[in-house]
Amino acid sequence: MGATMQGGHEEHPRPTLLSDFILGSQDGLVNVLGILLGLVAADTGARVILIATLAALAAESISMGAVAYTSTLARRNLYLSEVRRELEEMRVVPEMEREEVREILRRWGYAGAEVEEMLARIEAKPKAMLDIMMAFELNLPEVRPEQPRNSAFVVLTATVVGSIIPIVPFFLLTSDLRLAAFVAVLLSAGMLFAVGWYEARTTKGSTYRSALRMIVIGLGSGFAGFLVGYLAHVV
Repeated sequence: MGATMQGGHEEHPRPTLLSDFILGSQDGLVNVLGILLGLVAADTGARVILIATLAALAAESISMGAVAYTSTLARRNLYLSEVRRELEEMRVVPEMEREEVREILRRWGYAGAEVEEMLARIEAKPKAMLDIMMAFELNLPEVRPEQPRNSAFVVLTATVVGSIIPIVPFFLLTSDLRLAAFVAVLLSAGMLFAVGWYEARTTKGSTYRSALRMIVIGLGSGFAGFLVGYLAHVV
């Protein structure tokens, strides 16, 4: 997903894959961290903690991958349905479609004879006219055939990676679960910082603001799990 150089131009990851990566990694990390902190606060044994979190990793990863696939497939089916409808309208009511293109061109700053000149050029290329209607009338981005599969793979993989990060200390520090929990929080904060930083670098945003926002949201959600476990232990 790193940027590459082709023909002298820098290419960045597709927005959908970036959002899929952030969704999966953050969801996996936050869910597992919340479970870990809750179980440690409830004074649960190391074996139960590892079994519970590994089960959560497996279930969450498969679930997130499946949701990513079905939701992206639904968006593709909607896109194809609207393509068929637009093609039918271009055939049956062409003047109405022309007027819609005129409105789009006027929003872009064209006026007078320029509108009709651009309309004639666009209408001569049915594919261009269809793409303009889909993108600027219906605001529907194209969903390519491979996107559901790619989205599912990215989300599933990112969820697994995110889930593993807070679990690692519990394999290495089984004799001191509170220390393991502390290290898990530090590793999770580092992972969340890296994800937020990468997002900002890719979208040209503020790196530290994005990273800090990701840490606050992620650790805040993990603390909710700790609070539930603590209350269960003391009540």
